[in-house]
Amino acid sequence: MRVPDELLYTKEHEWVSVKGDIATIGITDYAQGSLGDITFVDLPKVGSVIEQFKRYATVESVKAASDVFAPVSGKIIKINEELTAHPELVNRSPYDEGYFAKVEMAGRKDISNLMPSAEYKKYVEGLA
Repeated sequence: MRVPDELLYTKEHEWVSVKGDIATIGITDYAQGSLGDITFVDLPKVGSVIEQFKRYATVESVKAASDVFAPVSGKIIKINEELTAHPELVNRSPYDEGYFAKVEMAGRKDISNLMPSAEYKKYVEGLA
C-alpha cells in the first residue's frame, strides 16, 4: 500500500496535498483497493463550496457506490474532467492522474483535523 509522505489524510481514506491556499484532493490507494474497479465518479461542479468531512462526491465501483468526503473546506476551482471518461485512473494512479479536484481553501484551520502519513499508515494497519 502506497502512502505518500507529503500528503495529509482523513479516517475515511481521502487525501489532500496543500500548496499555499490550493488543495488537491482525492481518495487513497487503500480506498480504491477496497472499492475494486471504479466505473464512475460523480464530481461537484466548479464553483461549488464544500465543507470539511461532508460528502462532496460519489464513486461507483463493481462492488458498491461510496460517498467521498471533503478533507478541507473551500471552493472547487477545478475538477479532474479526465475521470468522466476514464474513472479507472483512480485505480491506476490515485495520488496523481486520479485526483478528484482542486480547492481554494477557506482557511488553513482544517489541516489540523487531518492525519500526517505516519499516523494514517498506523490507522490503516489497525484496520487489517
